[in-house]
Amino acid sequence: MTGDGTRAVRAGLPEAEAYEPTLPGPVFAAHYHLPGDAAGPYTYGRDANPTWSLLERAISELESPGTDAETVVFSSGMGAISAVLLSQLRQGDAAVLPTDGYQLLPALIERLEGYGVTVRTAPTGGDAQLDALDDRTKLLWLETPSNPGLDVCDIRRLAEAAHARGTLVAVDNTLATPLGQRPLELGADFAVASGTKALTGHGDVLLGYVACRDPRLAAEVRAWRKTVGAIPGPMEAWLAHRSLATLQLRVDRQAATALALAEALRDRPEITGLRHPGLPTDPAHQVAAGQMRGGRFGCVVSFTLPDKECAERFLDALRLVDDATSFGGVRSTAERRGRWGGDAVSEGFIRFSVGAEDPDDLIADVLRALDTASAAAGG
Repeated sequence: MTGDGTRAVRAGLPEAEAYEPTLPGPVFAAHYHLPGDAAGPYTYGRDANPTWSLLERAISELESPGTDAETVVFSSGMGAISAVLLSQLRQGDAAVLPTDGYQLLPALIERLEGYGVTVRTAPTGGDAQLDALDDRTKLLWLETPSNPGLDVCDIRRLAEAAHARGTLVAVDNTLATPLGQRPLELGADFAVASGTKALTGHGDVLLGYVACRDPRLAAEVRAWRKTVGAIPGPMEAWLAHRSLATLQLRVDRQAATALALAEALRDRPEITGLRHPGLPTDPAHQVAAGQMRGGRFGCVVSFTLPDKECAERFLDALRLVDDATSFGGVRSTAERRGRWGGDAVSEGFIRFSVGAEDPDDLIADVLRALDTASAAAGG
């Protein structure tokens, strides 16, 4: 079983049993029958759940096929991110994080520094985080492609440099998904993602996960989940596993349409700073092409309109696109990212997440909305 589509459809399914469903329904249990010593696989609802177990096995098969990788699922992407950082770092340690990563990283950095961890930051592009490494660095955190700026760094190069110093490497793989990029194969110790986004793809589940090949690291992350109680609900885990069956179909459709949209926007006079790693002219394309799989460069396109007002007119004129945050869903979304205040972007910056609509329909809607927004400015 080598194809990505086949793997996604079959990942994590139990052995077939007569008259039982292919994917068992969610197990709702706070406790289990527990005679004698607490030695079984399921003892208490905060420790483990059969529905999580199947999903964790499925994600491991996608992130690192053919290995004994372990996955730990969480109630959100931030739960997963926090688990890696806070389970691995102690007072006196140092960590390197991106300056252009997810907007809640600064809040985590403030927390880490309050615990006595030294945090240095550098941009994703140009492998700039290399220069921030030193012999005290315990953990290097990468986010590639970065959100929302879509810069890319060379995971293998950075991992080799970090490991030479005894530094662990974590990669936020949310935007790429395990079908677009496999950080563990590129040398990372942790692959981390928000399953809220493209992995589940329907905008109806909050979920996160951490995958790694080292059983000791997996145990430390799992112990953190148990301690803080950042566990997913069984229904969310079941919905996520169900959604994996269409992952390859969704990722391929969305990546192809995102590239087509980016190409359609290249000559628009009102747009500046157009980014998509799949564009041959994009600054990140060469590195992305070397480590992202199957031409899957993600579903996100970013660009900047002249000002806040133009951006708001554009968003209001869209008919096939929801003005909503997050990305990776089957329905296209777009937002003026500056409204959150946590990203270093201009007021006219748009993060556009391409869904599964017909490409011609979606591109026509975007171009018409741009015409409307520009005409209003001229009037």
